[in-house]
Amino acid sequence: MAQRILALAAEEAPERLREALQSLGESELGDMVTGQALSGRETAALLRGIFKGSPCSQQSGVLRRLQVYKHCVLLVESGDLHLAKVSEIIGLLMLEARQLPGPALAELATLFVDIIKGGSLSNGKSLELFSTVLTALANSKESLAYGKGELNGEEFKKQLINTLCSSKWDPQSVIHLANMFRDIPLSGEELQFVVEKVLRMFSKLDLQEIPPLVYQLLLLSAKGSKKTVLEGIIGFFNQLDKRQKEEQKVPQSGDLEVATMPLDQLRHVEGTVILHIVSVINLHQDLSEELIKHVKTEQQKDPARALCPFSVALLLSVAVKHRQQEQIFDFLKTSITRSCKDVQFLQASKFLQDLLPQQYDVTAVILEVVENSAFGWDHVTQGLVDLGFSLMESYEPKKPFGGKAAEASYGLSKMPAQQACRLGASILLETFKVHEPIRSDILEQVLNRVLTKAGSPVSHFIGLLSSIVVTAPLVLQSLSSKVTETFDNLSFLPIDTVQGLLRAVQPLLKVSMSVRDSLILVLQKAIFSRQLNARKAAVAGFLLLLRNFKILGSLASSQCSQAFGATQVQADVHACYNSAANEAFCLEILGSLRRCLSQQADVRLMLYEGFYDVLRRNSQLASSIMETLLSQIKQYYLPQPDLLPPLKLEGCIMAQGDQIFLQEPLAHLLCCIQHCLAWYKSTVHPCQRAEDDNEEEDVGFEQNFEEMLESVTRRMIKSELEDFELDKSADFSLSSGVGVKNNIYAIQVMGICEVLIEYNFNIGNFSKNRFEDVLGLFTCYNKLSEILKEKAGKNKSNSGSKTPRSFLSMGFVSTLLTALFRDNAQSHEESLAVLRSSTEFLRYAVSAALQKVQQLEETGQTDGPDGQNPDKMFQNLCKVTQVLLWRYTSIPTVVEESGKKKGKSISLLCLEGLLRIFNTVQQLYSARIPQFLQALDITDGDAEETDINVTEKAAFQIRQFQRSLVNQFSSAEDDFNSKEAQSLITVLSTLSKLLDPTSQQFLQFLTWTVKVCKENTLEDISCCKGLLSLLFSLHVQYKSPVGLLRELVQDIHACLGDIDQDIELESRSHFAIVNAKTAAPTVCLLVLGQADKVLEEVDWLIKKLTSLGSDTSESSQASSQAQALEKGVILQLGTLVTVYHELVQTALPAGSCVDTLLRSLSKTYAILTSLIKHYIQACRNTSNTIPGRLEKLVKLSGSHLTPQCYSFITYVQNIHSESLSFAEEKKKKKEAESAAISTVMAKVLRETKPIPNLIFAIEQYEKFLIHLSKKSKVNLMQYMKLSTSRDFRINASMLNSTLQEHSTEDAENEPDNNQSSTAEQTDENQEPKKKRQRRK
Repeated sequence: MAQRILALAAEEAPERLREALQSLGESELGDMVTGQALSGRETAALLRGIFKGSPCSQQSGVLRRLQVYKHCVLLVESGDLHLAKVSEIIGLLMLEARQLPGPALAELATLFVDIIKGGSLSNGKSLELFSTVLTALANSKESLAYGKGELNGEEFKKQLINTLCSSKWDPQSVIHLANMFRDIPLSGEELQFVVEKVLRMFSKLDLQEIPPLVYQLLLLSAKGSKKTVLEGIIGFFNQLDKRQKEEQKVPQSGDLEVATMPLDQLRHVEGTVILHIVSVINLHQDLSEELIKHVKTEQQKDPARALCPFSVALLLSVAVKHRQQEQIFDFLKTSITRSCKDVQFLQASKFLQDLLPQQYDVTAVILEVVENSAFGWDHVTQGLVDLGFSLMESYEPKKPFGGKAAEASYGLSKMPAQQACRLGASILLETFKVHEPIRSDILEQVLNRVLTKAGSPVSHFIGLLSSIVVTAPLVLQSLSSKVTETFDNLSFLPIDTVQGLLRAVQPLLKVSMSVRDSLILVLQKAIFSRQLNARKAAVAGFLLLLRNFKILGSLASSQCSQAFGATQVQADVHACYNSAANEAFCLEILGSLRRCLSQQADVRLMLYEGFYDVLRRNSQLASSIMETLLSQIKQYYLPQPDLLPPLKLEGCIMAQGDQIFLQEPLAHLLCCIQHCLAWYKSTVHPCQRAEDDNEEEDVGFEQNFEEMLESVTRRMIKSELEDFELDKSADFSLSSGVGVKNNIYAIQVMGICEVLIEYNFNIGNFSKNRFEDVLGLFTCYNKLSEILKEKAGKNKSNSGSKTPRSFLSMGFVSTLLTALFRDNAQSHEESLAVLRSSTEFLRYAVSAALQKVQQLEETGQTDGPDGQNPDKMFQNLCKVTQVLLWRYTSIPTVVEESGKKKGKSISLLCLEGLLRIFNTVQQLYSARIPQFLQALDITDGDAEETDINVTEKAAFQIRQFQRSLVNQFSSAEDDFNSKEAQSLITVLSTLSKLLDPTSQQFLQFLTWTVKVCKENTLEDISCCKGLLSLLFSLHVQYKSPVGLLRELVQDIHACLGDIDQDIELESRSHFAIVNAKTAAPTVCLLVLGQADKVLEEVDWLIKKLTSLGSDTSESSQASSQAQALEKGVILQLGTLVTVYHELVQTALPAGSCVDTLLRSLSKTYAILTSLIKHYIQACRNTSNTIPGRLEKLVKLSGSHLTPQCYSFITYVQNIHSESLSFAEEKKKKKEAESAAISTVMAKVLRETKPIPNLIFAIEQYEKFLIHLSKKSKVNLMQYMKLSTSRDFRINASMLNSTLQEHSTEDAENEPDNNQSSTAEQTDENQEPKKKRQRRK
């Protein structure tokens, strides 16, 4: 039959063809088509023949066509046909579909919907036909029966799509359906239906099927609904990530029904999806704009949903290739700093922590992206690198740090900008570890920035480089060429940068010979450079090499390992086979360095400061270094035993024209000799005693040095100041050459005395004679010190008035203090009595400790041996603290007869030292605070480190200082030491940071502080300020301080009186600290400052409230959180209104208090306005009525604040007019004082400037209250009194009396002009009346 139909179709015999087809039944027709299709013969020709014989003009033809269509659809979806045959059939059916009438199309479309509902789709090929049918149906103008009514083609298509999207889809056919909808013209509403349905299907699909579906969905979004598509994709993967994290937290989950997805599979799928999105954005740029718009909107509502690991990775991928890079990075940087600020804001306030316990942290999310990118996300890595550098450059340190302090401060950053910079470094470091291809790029960019940003601080980049090198020195071997290129520019870099850079790459020098050799070449060239900076760089580099390349036989120096030493590379790869080469090249370097001993003082200084470290790390170089130092000192040493002074000081200076410079830092040279000799005798000498061979060789310089130091000591004690050409009559001004020379001499002599003090004390072994020498040397030092102080006192502008930096080492300072104050050994008593008898010497020892701690606090290191070793510094700090603490608590300041002596008492110096130490430990050694507190607690010395309770230990120390402060307050007025009390309050404030705010000890300390403030009538302004600041800082960590503020302002009101002088106030007092002397401006300004902080918190909460309100996804948790926030905000504002109610009725003196209060009131009204705006928005979004507590707040502001504000403004204007009239009176008396009057005028203008701003803020508040009243149908304005009109205000009675006075004066002075002046007055008097009538 099929052959006959084919033949008839070919003969062009339509009538016979129609007859032949009519003779076939429906099943026969179907079987024929199926047979032809399965046999693979001329199926398309047969179908064409059937359609030719079934014209759409005849009903029978339409029915036959419909039968064929239905049969073919089922045949295609049966899966029995070859794909090529399927495409051929569908292609033909699509061509013919447009000829079908509307009802037939509707029936065919309904069949498709039923097939999809039934889940009968196998390959989805027939859906191409479905899209054509739906398109043709949409264009059909016929009325089609649907249910009991009729619809046109477009409406029928809409109903079908609605039915389709509401029905269940087979997960296997979702991709085919999504692809099909791309070919159908859809309205915005229909597209939204489809997109939402496809997104709902995500969760039902296998993970591997998501990427192709996402791709189809993205192509579909070209028609619209981009926001929904992006939101759905990001939300889906965010949920998957969260579920994955929860599964990782609970690995042994008993619930086996939960399908656990492999992590690597999820990450690969996410990576593929991101690639798909980026590729579609390449085609449709507006999709990237929609993405940025979406994340920005979401961030306002819920940052955790806007910036999840998936969305951040997506943004970074988009940023690399598209013009939105700057926009995306700006958004990410803003989000990061905002997140850091929010965390900081929350940590500072217990009130906020209670309301918003959990806060989203974007930094953790970004680091998670780096971790995820290890799963082949190469398209994200470039974005991560760019973001890392962008963060480091945008938030780099603002001021230069010195040496190690850079890294220390950098590691302990607290500010949001510093945290963002540190995050940038973490991103780059982690990316470097994870992604091998991009390592070269990261290293190159870091090195480029170190070189090109030489003018600005680069400590953060050097810190990153150091971390990279430490992480993978062996990996960097392959990238060593980048490092060696950098070495060529060492000569042009600042010395701090050079030292940091060389310290950072030092582990690489241990594993790469080529890097080491290229560095040596560069340094050897630099040492002969004309530039001083280059020579200093060369010295720094050579000293580093000498420290780190040991010669065979050198002693292990683990006890003095440097902070940044060879410990990072566990094995010295050259030591085992190349120690001879090491020795040769170390000696060669030493030869180069000897040349530097004839260069400028700065270069020599670096050498003297570096030799000790070299010696300690490379003991085989001892004899070479010691010989070098010996030959150097001999140039200045005068060997004749009776010659005074023992050293040639004139050889240490150099004149260039009128200017005089220091050529040889002699004191530093002697200091270096002293430390090297002490180390040599204690470490090398004992080892060599057993080997007689070496003794003769080395004994020479040791004996030489000892004899020389002995002779210098003896002669320095005998020397008078005149021997050095220094006495009280000498010129020390820095403006003349002689003065400069004398200053240099004085500092050198003082330094030499200090070096000799340390030497004689160390070798003295508690001998009385030695300690008498020490005291003799100190006498010489002290004489010069006093002269310099005296001269500096006369020349206040003198820049050299600071005390010269002490030459004592930190280790010696701790030893000396312990001996002076804590050594109770019987055998030492007689010798120590010599030193203890001199109060000046005791004060000097404590001052030296104070100076060392200050240097440590500011730069992170100290001068002298082990100054850059954090462990040794920490140990010394603990020892010094023990001594100072014991000395201060054992001997109170009052006991010392400080009145008889010049300068501070020793106890006060000890207290200053303790304050600095507590600050320094929290800055530099925060991780070691438990060990520090443990070291101070002598009673509990054996406790294990694991048991240390920081809060308990800190509370114990706090109690000691509390006792001292109470003693101060209870002492007689003459004995009260304001400076000591201030220092004690600051110490308590510093130690309070170590207490856990939830602990009992914290609460006890807060209660004690409140009690002190309530009971002590302090009239000292600084102490009052310190105590109240401490009280506020503690109170905010316990609860909101608004109640406390209310009590304080009631006291201020009682102290200063009311603006209405007729009102008598109750003389109640909560806090004795608030009295006539302290109430204004001190307490008033502190209270207003704290109130401003509360206002900032409230403002921040209102913004959070607004973002919660704009989140359309309703959830009971969100609404309950919003209610809690609203309650908190309104209660805070209510109490603040009562605080301001008291203040605006207080007779505050003109000046800063009034000015600050007016500004603070403006801020309060602005925040009240933003709260009202929030409720206006809430009324728009929902039909909620406003809460009763808001109504109460509005009522309170109307009765207790606004009227009083206007009265206060009048009061302020009155006190200003009084000051103006007072100035006018002066003017009449003295015409010459016009400048003083103009100053008063300017001051009045400045202080009345905030008044218009306040009035505007009040009127804005009332304006939005009217809006809210209309929206909520609650009359809130009933609580508001009509505002006083302030733009034109005349007191009629005062005006009349003034006019009468003027008229009588004029009548007396100018009788002729009486008439005209009266007329003018009448005019003046009438015009305001007219205005008043108009205003009525």
